[in-house]
Amino acid sequence: MSLLLAPMEGMLDFVLRDILTRVGGVDRCVSEFIRVTDTLMPERVFLRYMPELLHGCQTAAGIPVRPQLLGSDPICLAENAAVLVQLGAQGVDLNFGCPSPVVNRHRGGSALLEEPELLHKIVATVRRTVPDHLPVSAKMRLGLNDDTRAEECALAIEAAGASELVVHARTKRDGYRPPAYWERIADIRQVVRLPLVANGEIWTVADAQRCREVSGCHSLMLGRGMVANPALACAIKGAETTLGESSTLPWPQLFELIEQFWILVVRHLDRDQQTGRLKQWLNLLRRVYPQAQEAFMALRLFHDPQDASPWFVKQRKLLCLGPLVA
Repeated sequence: MSLLLAPMEGMLDFVLRDILTRVGGVDRCVSEFIRVTDTLMPERVFLRYMPELLHGCQTAAGIPVRPQLLGSDPICLAENAAVLVQLGAQGVDLNFGCPSPVVNRHRGGSALLEEPELLHKIVATVRRTVPDHLPVSAKMRLGLNDDTRAEECALAIEAAGASELVVHARTKRDGYRPPAYWERIADIRQVVRLPLVANGEIWTVADAQRCREVSGCHSLMLGRGMVANPALACAIKGAETTLGESSTLPWPQLFELIEQFWILVVRHLDRDQQTGRLKQWLNLLRRVYPQAQEAFMALRLFHDPQDASPWFVKQRKLLCLGPLVA
């Protein structure tokens, strides 16, 4: 089984990728989408989204990261894919699933699921540009407003030469509301032969097992579930040696990861983003951890990053943790 870490715009960026892959269980990551319009992106743009390009396209824990492109111009996407390969990318992923209204209005993301012919042209053009030994993968939803063309879109992506397809088992209209329609992935498996990866509404080990049974997919992509429970990938793989009988990390161990996350956020992100990113992660963590709820309530009114630092010092003392190792 392969477990992939999902791209999540504004949340699962290179900083959180670094932290989550330290826990283990993840086999590959996909970057946040890099939006391509009608220009050749400068190198600094690719490095902003995926600084792992400077480090062998791996996180600090050694987990591979694949860049993802979003757009509707086949030639421009292919040209930018070629630049990524020159920078060392070990493959390219294409976004046909983003539900953002802004992206969709500009003919990107899940809006392209209304145009299977264009999907085919995009994948085929990128595939011709990227060297044969490197994968060109894609991620799609079941459709824009309904799922009636899901199989048609998957067939178009396969026929164009894609090496792998992640299917988020909801339409754009469904957004992120449960349920995820894993059975529709099974329907797609009946008509395509390329490797499929199931994605959507996997929060627990039981969800992962059920998703695999219903979808028929051996591999899964984890998004919000992994952010809420950083040990989820390990737990799915049955890494008892790491977690014992629990499927979550002990709070003191998770707190140290949150602290490391905060150090990276302060180091790499703009000041006006820093406390917001911390609260954003805590907001999802409190789905699993009561302690995260307490932390979120304590920090929710903080806007100045300097205000958060004393809280970390206090918590480290309360948890009887040793000296901080940055």
